[in-house]
Amino acid sequence: MSIATAFSAHGKRAALMPYLMGGYPSIEGSVEAGLAAADAGADLLELGIPFSDPLADGPVIHAAGTEALAAGATPHRVLGACERLAARVPVVLMVYANIVLTAGAQAFALRAAAAGAAGLIVPDLPHDEALELRAACDMEGLALVPLVAPTTTPERIAEIGADARGFVYTVSLTGTTGERAELPPRLADTVARVRASSDVPVAVGFGISTPAHARAVAEIADGVIVGSRVVRAAGEGGAAAVGELVGELAAALRA
Repeated sequence: MSIATAFSAHGKRAALMPYLMGGYPSIEGSVEAGLAAADAGADLLELGIPFSDPLADGPVIHAAGTEALAAGATPHRVLGACERLAARVPVVLMVYANIVLTAGAQAFALRAAAAGAAGLIVPDLPHDEALELRAACDMEGLALVPLVAPTTTPERIAEIGADARGFVYTVSLTGTTGERAELPPRLADTVARVRASSDVPVAVGFGISTPAHARAVAEIADGVIVGSRVVRAAGEGGAAAVGELVGELAAALRA
């Protein structure tokens, strides 16, 4: 299934995209959690490749990445997990620029495509510096998914939207990933500005942690991304806890 199909044929108010850290609590554990999420109603999966300096990640995901690295997770091993998960749902890899650039844009895109990935998210790669990787991804049939923040200017949103592939990842708030008590009050305005700039779906992430949050985001966006809460479930209860949580989120999007 493609990213486009996942966003158009989910049967819910919005597509549900849980985030999992590859290699956490182990490589096999992250695969089991991803399969449980797919069984419970995930339409896509965002799979993180652990990195030693994850600038966009809050404490839960940062700690998960640190533990995964200590346990021996590598990009190669996470791509192996991606291959197994991509047989069930589209997988979008969340990977930091240093990992991509160390391998080389073309080489990394080729490896990701061979592992069945549907796209890449590179949160610390500026739009102005993404041309080479975007071209490499286009050549391999991967979507290079851009990010837009609440502080992104209208002119910049227009530029990013014009080049967007797959979907636009709309960051709900400034700062790092993590669970929040409530959604930002001007989120609808941010989503509307992004939607007006691009023809691809708009998905929202950062701070979404409850079924009520997911339902509220689904009223304004095409996709709902839940990260830290899912990673916390993986650490606390493994695949069973991830499946239970994703089931609750999916039910909220069907209500």
